Amino acid sequence: MNEQQQPPLSAPADMPSENADDTSAESSNAVCVIEEQPEVVPVSLTDKIIHFCLKRKLVVFLLATMIIGWGAMVAPFDWDIAGLPRNPVPVDAIPDIGENQQLVFTQWTGRSPQDVEDQITYPLTVSLLGIPGVKTVRSYSMFGFSSIYVIFNEDVEFYWSRSRLLEKLNSLPPGTLPEGVQATLGPDATALGQVFWYTIEGRDPDGNPTGGWDQDELRSAQEW
Repeated sequence: MNEQQQPPLSAPADMPSENADDTSAESSNAVCVIEEQPEVVPVSLTDKIIHFCLKRKLVVFLLATMIIGWGAMVAPFDWDIAGLPRNPVPVDAIPDIGENQQLVFTQWTGRSPQDVEDQITYPLTVSLLGIPGVKTVRSYSMFGFSSIYVIFNEDVEFYWSRSRLLEKLNSLPPGTLPEGVQATLGPDATALGQVFWYTIEGRDPDGNPTGGWDQDELRSAQEW
């Protein structure tokens, strides 16, 4: 008589198995361990600055407060801050980027640029080079007039250079300039005062530049 094998009995679903009990017990006894990370050592200069700012927050706050307060003291505005002394810095809205220069203007009506160069510009340039503090002299000979820019060193005072130029122009030897010609000192202004330059050119009816215009015709157009 064959014996029938009975299937193994399974535990009910609501009864935890022995393995489940062991796992839950191990979980309840586990301890959470957090490993401490090693401190990062800054290497570059930027890393050191950032590390210092992060570690010394109070020092950074005090430095920022001092910089803001100093900026409020010297700010170029009409601020009235109680208890804070004010010393606004001067501000030049249009900074003077020109050189320390003076202009000597000489007019000789009706003369060609070559005559002006030979008899006015060159003798004056040689004479003005001997003034103390002169760095260079730049000259331009045009039709009927001469412009000489005397450039001084940066450490030379502006009005002192004007007085030296006036003394030199008034003490020129006789015969340096043609008869009836008198050199004059330019206006009391820097190169930024020259706000508009223009040229006169001959053009055809279509507006294209063309030749055939003499210097006297261009001068007449300029004058009249």
